[in-house]
Amino acid sequence: MVSLARQRLSPWQGRATVEQSDGSPRVPLPDEQFDRFLSTYVLDLLSAEDSALVALLLTFGPISGAHLNPAVTLADASRGGLGWRDVPGYLGAQIAGAVVGVAVANLMFGEPVFALSRHERQGPAQLLSEFVATFGLLSVVSGCSRLRSTTAAPFAVGAYITAAYWFTASTSFANPAVTVARALTDTFTGIRPTDVPGFVLVQLVGAGTATALFRFLVPAPARGLPVDPRRRTDAARHVERHAEIVS
Repeated sequence: MVSLARQRLSPWQGRATVEQSDGSPRVPLPDEQFDRFLSTYVLDLLSAEDSALVALLLTFGPISGAHLNPAVTLADASRGGLGWRDVPGYLGAQIAGAVVGVAVANLMFGEPVFALSRHERQGPAQLLSEFVATFGLLSVVSGCSRLRSTTAAPFAVGAYITAAYWFTASTSFANPAVTVARALTDTFTGIRPTDVPGFVLVQLVGAGTATALFRFLVPAPARGLPVDPRRRTDAARHVERHAEIVS
């Protein structure tokens, strides 16, 4: 029971911390300052958020598999890496953590705890961008889950999210929990509540497409985060030695 609570709490805490690390300005910027902000501040924003993401993936990976994204959780469950009965708890923790993170970030910058976003993110270009961003993210996760290294995935995910911010028109939300939570902040990072369903839908379609592709490319299932084969060997040797002593 304690183990299950830890697994469900870690996605909550991790997602909340990522949302707090999003250093976007929490006040509207005048038009004459906006271009200067884009050229001088966005790189710092990405450095803070994605560095925090890598750190959190490394921290919570051994506890819960570092499930900070509902799309990743659903993909992992579809491959048998996570039981379907555990999925609702993970999804609830992810969304709750994202909402709490947005609230804390708003408070740190002197904004109301929650404010419905007026930032329009609609149209084919935005939706296609979210499909591409989420497809790419799940491709990275699926590919890295088959590597021998246990530390490659966090850095690969952080690098991909940084790149996807620049090559997508939507700035790569690629996470349904993030999308829902950012409807509650009327800042540069927000999204209008009416635009949320479209984003979430294409994110899930992108995640499902990537999962199906890698199931075809690499039929063997990937269960959760990769485990270093050397650790499996050491554990097996320990069991064998114990059996020899007992016998």
